[in-house]
Amino acid sequence: MSGKSKRKEIPVFQTPLIETHCHLDYLQQDSTEAILQQARERGVERFITIAVAPDNLDTVRTLADTHDAVYCTQGVHPHEARLYTAEVGQRIRAGAESERVVAIGEIGLDYHYDNSPRAQQRQAFAEQLQIALDMALPIVVHTRDADDDTMAIFREFSGQGLRGVIHSFTSSPELAEFCLQEGFHLGFNGIITFNKAENVRAVVAETPVERILLETDSPFLTPVPFRGKENAPFYLPLVAEKVAELKDSPPEALIRQTTQNARDLFFHGA
Repeated sequence: MSGKSKRKEIPVFQTPLIETHCHLDYLQQDSTEAILQQARERGVERFITIAVAPDNLDTVRTLADTHDAVYCTQGVHPHEARLYTAEVGQRIRAGAESERVVAIGEIGLDYHYDNSPRAQQRQAFAEQLQIALDMALPIVVHTRDADDDTMAIFREFSGQGLRGVIHSFTSSPELAEFCLQEGFHLGFNGIITFNKAENVRAVVAETPVERILLETDSPFLTPVPFRGKENAPFYLPLVAEKVAELKDSPPEALIRQTTQNARDLFFHGA
């Protein structure tokens, strides 16, 4: 008997998956097409690559324009909120006219790193929420250590038709409950496989499957047992497998529902 443990394989499911949050322009391994092909071989049918700063608004649109299965967002991340201006807002609006743009994001608040002043984060967040409403697009939200202000800003827009996802959800059960009551989805990724992420797994367990989206946030947050390697969309089946376990659901049924959730939110149900 060999002393080596068997390497975990990435599962392949019959039901197609949708990668709702990745950063294709940040990936270092192989070519974009090679990465997409590996993901397609594991059942991932569509990819949403996320804008985060003024200097990659055009980059993600180019990726979407040149790869049939790739779509994108337009927005400025809270880390880069200091760079948000009225002119950048106009660029987001113009870019979002493209049929390849399916959401406004990644927007929100991050008080953990405070890479941008909090007042600027709040202003950029609110202004981009208005853009999403004006353009009838869903939002992709990043929030970290900013639960109270995230809820306060959402309350300002409550009842106006905002929809979207709180991606990479790691916040409190209270914020999860608030966001679900407001009609948002919650996005989960490889964090749910980490040893110290019991709090996130608890939120997954309490979130209705009809409101869950699957993502990798690659190249970050590679799921166990591949931590240490660069993350990529082809690891998405591992996220699906873990969410199914936490929801006590057959994986194919879980994937069928979460894929439909993504279609409904970003692709008008198609």
